[in-house]
Amino acid sequence: MDVNGVGWIAAIIIGGFAGWMAEQFMKSNMGLFMNILLGIIGAIVLNAILTFAGMNFTGWLAYLIIGFIGACLLIAVGRAVRR
Repeated sequence: MDVNGVGWIAAIIIGGFAGWMAEQFMKSNMGLFMNILLGIIGAIVLNAILTFAGMNFTGWLAYLIIGFIGACLLIAVGRAVRR
């Protein structure tokens, strides 16, 4: 099984890196587990939205970019809900 053209282990590694980059960019203070979770969930959710809109992306670079943008969006939504 693969996610967006990458395997599950690669998805965890890339998702963790995407979550860490989003954490640094958004200046949030979360742990390693939340970085991985936000990166993976962000990539899955944003990829589903983009697929529904008719855009398909595959490969580790696309997964990294989509994970980064998705994690940033999740951080922003989390901040908005908390306030």
